[in-house]
Amino acid sequence: MGHHALYPQQEHDLFGLLYAFSFRPGESGRELDSAQTLRKLSEPLDPDEFLWLHLNLAHAACERWLRSHLPLPQAFFETLREGSRSTRIEHVDSTLLAVVNDVVFNFGLVSSDVSTLWACASSQLLVSARLQPLHSVDKLRSSVKQGERFHSPIELLVHLLRDQGDLLTQIVRETTTSVDRIEDQLLSQRLSDNRAELSSMRRVLVRLQRLLALEPGALLRLLNRPPEWLQEQDMRQLRAATEEFTLVISDLTALGERIKLLQEEIAAKLNEQTNRTLFTLTVVTVLALPINIIAGFFGMNVGGVPLSDDPNGFWLLVALVATFTFLAGRWAFSKRREY
Repeated sequence: MGHHALYPQQEHDLFGLLYAFSFRPGESGRELDSAQTLRKLSEPLDPDEFLWLHLNLAHAACERWLRSHLPLPQAFFETLREGSRSTRIEHVDSTLLAVVNDVVFNFGLVSSDVSTLWACASSQLLVSARLQPLHSVDKLRSSVKQGERFHSPIELLVHLLRDQGDLLTQIVRETTTSVDRIEDQLLSQRLSDNRAELSSMRRVLVRLQRLLALEPGALLRLLNRPPEWLQEQDMRQLRAATEEFTLVISDLTALGERIKLLQEEIAAKLNEQTNRTLFTLTVVTVLALPINIIAGFFGMNVGGVPLSDDPNGFWLLVALVATFTFLAGRWAFSKRREY
């Protein structure tokens, strides 16, 4: 009995299966262990049954097991070697091939790190593989374990896209809150270290937009020439999910533009402060110029210094310095309008 209890875990360690589920229309997904999964794959499935297998590509034997046990197209393995590319869903050899860049799962926290999920869907099988735990996949698994019902592998893929859209919406909402706070500080003339924070947020948004946005060309080809087994209901759900996802990406782009405008406004404010500081230094220099020039002349240790024997010479110099200082100050403050 002990050997039988350890067998599923041993199989799990052999080829990197994280979890598997079996689905039937109108029923909740049933989780399978490794032994049950291998048995399901070795026998023909019922016509209305389909499987979802999720694997860990970090396992050394995972790709080799995929090649030998599952009917996956060669294009799937080619995309595994490509690494992270733009998110896309395309029709390849009567299957749907999906490359989904998703946010890395971080124990309930929203992370800006992005990793790739590779998925291949046919009429009775959805295979997904990843290198790191992903947030949207974890949400999909939770939905399945909570009893949500799915009628096809495409419905699982659509749910995954919608979970990813929900996560992006959360990121946009949190970033918008931070941008609102910085905007309020800008309006109240408290700039502090907002430039660095805005730059960091903008870099994250640009990276998420670049990696998570769906390729429109591949999606258009899929919608125009779908696989024969893809039902009309699945097509409608896939089209609706991609439209929702595109709207979230548009919000992401708009928020990035808003951050860019705030950065430009902060740069203008800092430039204005710098100009005022330079103006103040210029005024001080101009006001000190007359007395410095006169002190330099009269401080020369030579003969013939004027007013040296005049009892009123000091007051004459004071009047002279005051006059020149007044004229210099008037000129300097007349330039203030230009700043």
